[in-house]
Amino acid sequence: MNFHEFSVRVRYAETDQMGVVYHGNYAQYFEMGRVEWLRNLGVSYADMEKGGIMLPVVSLTMNYKKPARYDDLLRVRTIMKKLTSVKIEFEYEIYNQDDELLTTGSSILVFVNMATGRPVLPPDYIIEKVNQAH
Repeated sequence: MNFHEFSVRVRYAETDQMGVVYHGNYAQYFEMGRVEWLRNLGVSYADMEKGGIMLPVVSLTMNYKKPARYDDLLRVRTIMKKLTSVKIEFEYEIYNQDDELLTTGSSILVFVNMATGRPVLPPDYIIEKVNQAH
């Protein structure tokens, strides 16, 4: 299981004056995808933070192919590409209800100790769950 999908309907507040999803909102869809990918793996992001680990984004790219519009039902696909000593990399694809590819993206996040602010190895339970899923 290196990918997970979920659906979200575009809310009016997420659109701009042109009637399309404001470009900054795609980062939120990607975040939702990562959190749901982890949850589907059996990992709670909230519990990870309670354990002193956070995952800040250090790189984010987006490519807009077609606009998403108010009331579109989006399918967000989150694909884990790589887990290294301190980083996890994801790719994203967002489709509309007609299965048209609207947006692609990628991100790199770093496992960080919340007390020190320094990069750390991923928790063992995350490495185990990722290995079990592949």
